[in-house]
Amino acid sequence: MMPKSDAADMLTLRRAAGHIGAYVDGVDLAGALDEPLIAALRDALLAHKVLFFRDQNLDHAAHIALGQRFGTLTVRSRSQSNASLDVYPQILTISPQIDRDQYGVDYEAHYRLRWASGATGWHTDMSHVVNPPAASILRAETVPPFGGDTQWTNLVAAYDGLSAPLRTLCDGLTAEHSFFAGYRMVPSDPVDRAILDMIGPDAPVAVHPVVRVHPETGEKALFVNPSRTARIVGLSPAESSALLELLFDQVTRPEYTVRFGWEPGSVAFWDNRSTAHLAAPDIDHLDGVERVLHRVTIIGDLPVGPDGYTSRALSGTPLGADLPMDEAPVEGRVR
Repeated sequence: MMPKSDAADMLTLRRAAGHIGAYVDGVDLAGALDEPLIAALRDALLAHKVLFFRDQNLDHAAHIALGQRFGTLTVRSRSQSNASLDVYPQILTISPQIDRDQYGVDYEAHYRLRWASGATGWHTDMSHVVNPPAASILRAETVPPFGGDTQWTNLVAAYDGLSAPLRTLCDGLTAEHSFFAGYRMVPSDPVDRAILDMIGPDAPVAVHPVVRVHPETGEKALFVNPSRTARIVGLSPAESSALLELLFDQVTRPEYTVRFGWEPGSVAFWDNRSTAHLAAPDIDHLDGVERVLHRVTIIGDLPVGPDGYTSRALSGTPLGADLPMDEAPVEGRVR
């Protein structure tokens, strides 16, 4: 049963696509949001999977404050050279220029060259961690005059779109997730080697159910993605590859997706438990194009499958393991 607050009618929503996404009008995310409005936003997120807002005026502090209304935030795992971020460890800035300034190379653009297929960029944030994020809030500061859009796909619709025998098969399967599962990194290449060393020897690897039961709605979602899902546990390599190819085709079918064009002040808020997304790499080859976005990420719980299987870590530590006990995340929901 989909949760619904008494304040659900407080929002003005415009659906963005047939299966996923809604525009939210008339809400100032930097303003004073009372509890009924927060509840209405949470319900809209559960219903539409990703919410879009235009013309917002969030700075780093307001962005963090907004995210904390919905749960405990992660701390970014790597340093960023922009000094303004030093006092905002919850903010991850997505900007090729920051990486070039700090490392001398745009690492993300480089490892996109190692995609194993055209679908590899589709991912669920940090699904290689045993407790992937529950949700993320991304805001645009500087955007190019064209390109750099982001797409999301509805993993619940993708599951529902499978035939009954395939749904039954997937309900009992588990899969291993790792950071570079969908990439063909070359250890002898010096840039690839630097990227692999940055990830570290104890990089998180997790086994998740192939079908995740959403902890708040009870919906079943295909919890696989081309970027991070390495193999189906218990199948031969040939069987695993064939099944994953079928499932990756399913989760990236255009009818389950929505595409969002960024503008300065735009905000996207998505449920990471029931979606995957792709940042279109169509501007990587253009010189002088700026795209600066900032993200806060809400810590999630352990995925659970229809058969009760609960995700387990093969290596690495859970999100939030470095936080004080009084900041421990709330289990099972975007609060």
